[in-house]
Amino acid sequence: MRSRVVCDCDAYAFAERMPESVSPLYPAIKRVFEIVFSIVFLIVTFPVLLLTAIAIKLESKGPIFYRQERVGLHGKTFNVLKLRSMRIDAEKNGPQWAEKNDPRVTRVGRFIRKTRIDEIPQLINILRGDMSLIGPRPERPCFTEQFAREIPGFKMRLMVKPGLTGWAQVNGGYDATPREKFEMDMYYIQNQSLSLDMKILLRTVWVVLSGSGAR
Repeated sequence: MRSRVVCDCDAYAFAERMPESVSPLYPAIKRVFEIVFSIVFLIVTFPVLLLTAIAIKLESKGPIFYRQERVGLHGKTFNVLKLRSMRIDAEKNGPQWAEKNDPRVTRVGRFIRKTRIDEIPQLINILRGDMSLIGPRPERPCFTEQFAREIPGFKMRLMVKPGLTGWAQVNGGYDATPREKFEMDMYYIQNQSLSLDMKILLRTVWVVLSGSGAR
């Protein structure tokens, strides 16, 4: 699917320049790290992905992987890749948020969502350049436009690549409101650094191991 732009970049005219506090070497170092990390992690977790794929196929009809359109850097859309954790008719009534104890989630889906195994294929998105390892979580186009109407400056979060994990994910999780997540995303954008990225990665490990915030 070809990418499209769902927003007017003039709405965040400074989106192409980094905050002054960010080191000019930071983007390059971050990109090299996330490429190496993604390749190594995909290799290490391949047996887990294979067993999960078999479990998904045995439990329910439908594809193993789930592709969903999300909004990325500068408003360009892309298809995020995940292991399918819901029934194939999960959105027959249109887009909706995942809920706690969501009945659309399969038995295998509950496990892989709690352990975040369903998110691992997004490392392919990172390798392709659609996403970064760390950054604001990518929203769907319909929700991006909704939040842009409700939260002033919301599209400023599109000044960086969306991430597999981020400051909002390790601090707010699912319980944070869209406005609270936006404020945390902007904190990250304004304070980007390798040390903050490492802090987020360490917190992500704790979130995954504790199973907190999963739905």
